[in-house]
Amino acid sequence: MIISKRMSGSQIFFECLKNEKVKTIFGYPGGAVLPFYDTLYDIKEIEHILVRHEQGAVHMAEGYTRATGKTGVVLVTSGPGATNTVTGITDAFMDSVPIVIFTGQVPKPFLGLDSFQEADVIGITRPITKWNKLVRSPQELLEAIPKAFEIANSGRPGPVLIDIPKDVALEEFDFQGFPARTPKAFESKKIQIKNQSDIFEKVLKALEKAKKPLLYFGGGVIQSQACSELKEFVELTNIPFTSTLQGLGGLPGDHPNSLGMLGMHGTYSSNMAIDHCDLLIVLGARFDDRVTGKTSLFSKNSYKIHFDIDPSNMDKTIHCDLNVIGDLKNNLLKILPSLKKNKSLKNLNENQNQWWSTLSDWKQECPLKINKKELGATLILSELNSILKKNKTKFSIATDVGQNQMWASQYIQFQSPKTHITSGGLGTMGFSVPAAIGAAFGKKEQLNKSEKEEIVISISGDGGFQMNMQELITATTYKAPVKFIILNNSYLGMIRQWQELFHKERFSFTSLEGANPDFCLLAKSMGIPSKRLDDLKDVENSINWVLEPGTRLLECIIPQEEMVFPIIPSNSSIKDMITERFSKEEK
Repeated sequence: MIISKRMSGSQIFFECLKNEKVKTIFGYPGGAVLPFYDTLYDIKEIEHILVRHEQGAVHMAEGYTRATGKTGVVLVTSGPGATNTVTGITDAFMDSVPIVIFTGQVPKPFLGLDSFQEADVIGITRPITKWNKLVRSPQELLEAIPKAFEIANSGRPGPVLIDIPKDVALEEFDFQGFPARTPKAFESKKIQIKNQSDIFEKVLKALEKAKKPLLYFGGGVIQSQACSELKEFVELTNIPFTSTLQGLGGLPGDHPNSLGMLGMHGTYSSNMAIDHCDLLIVLGARFDDRVTGKTSLFSKNSYKIHFDIDPSNMDKTIHCDLNVIGDLKNNLLKILPSLKKNKSLKNLNENQNQWWSTLSDWKQECPLKINKKELGATLILSELNSILKKNKTKFSIATDVGQNQMWASQYIQFQSPKTHITSGGLGTMGFSVPAAIGAAFGKKEQLNKSEKEEIVISISGDGGFQMNMQELITATTYKAPVKFIILNNSYLGMIRQWQELFHKERFSFTSLEGANPDFCLLAKSMGIPSKRLDDLKDVENSINWVLEPGTRLLECIIPQEEMVFPIIPSNSSIKDMITERFSKEEK
């Protein structure tokens, strides 16, 4: 016998979240979501994090998801509350991050009447979500919420949005339990290979034939939880590898086969390897323009094999000789047994001897340089990496966008998946501060009592830091022990770099000198201990200081002229790579 219980839409909403095992939500109250917040007042099983801006809420949910693999949840009000989430939703959509956003909406009778704080959030977010829905009754929530979590995490992950009118939250009905999930409605639609029974044999033959093979992987490896299978693949074949920005941490950064990151600011050796390889195996990456440069010149002499779950990525920008569609982990699991049985692996390794010698020459010819004579970003971040490695510290780092992001990707060796958190496809300034806070909540939630707390670090430039610096108060309110590091050159550094290199040093509206706040005083006003690093002799002490327990902020004063090298200009090829600053005469 089913016993029904009279419940409101807002009560059903939280029952659905509990059913999805949601422990944390990031949100900001408003008129249209007051029924939800009234219900939340009595709920102890879910922790609500009160942010200071709705964009910060979505980035926190992203950081939470990227650090844990669990689905981040956001709750905001209608109108401006909903529209403030758009940048974060687009960021999650571009980087395939599974989050679910719930927006309040004006009551149903007022829809379409330009009512107070009404916005067509369904229309606005349709191009930037995997699925969105306006629910019109509390009963619809019972189906829509489970479906939202399923869609967000199936296939290529991404954001989903549900818009809930205020009267739906208030309306009561007799709740009789959750409907059964039918396989047709909720099965995970993982695309698998069809009518390609010989495809793995083709991959093996290509490997046997190759004398200069290269593997390049992206964030899809981490999202499909295929890192251990990828490592086994690399160690069986002894193939050198390079990674996209989002792939960092998929394999240890200090692995002997690693060439570092590829692309516009990738290492010299990885980009030269892309240009000269005869076999390119691409796993969970989409040939982003920051990787390929001029597509007609990208790795033009290689046989290309592309593994990806999303068919729309196949041959979109780069034509490949062999496309393997499907879940990456499953497909690697299918190919590994054949590799282990393959007697030609020894010959494969012998074929690569000359290739490895060439790769070694490229590494020595143009390594990443560290200027030890002045206080700069390369010195600070390489010292941070050394200290973390020396102390065997478990860490996650959220970077912002610009020079700070590229320096971190070059000089920090990420050792495991879900430790490098950054905005890739959209390139969102202001991402790092809230994303790091969200990651800290996620790491704390997963922490066993016997484990030591993992360090979460936020790295930003002074420009990007100011875009969401209001969330510092969220960190201190909830005692999120994030280490905020600001690389302050009083410029929009990456834009300045492009103006110097490609726009005749016409520094148009990129200087922040005299306009920046005192970041240390700002942190102090929010109850966060702070320190300014402006002396070359104080680098090690300052980094050790910021890594101490609790929320801390370290402002690092770096030269305005410091630039990220190497750099390949947009829509250019490897031969156009710039590896160091030109003198005025050379310019």
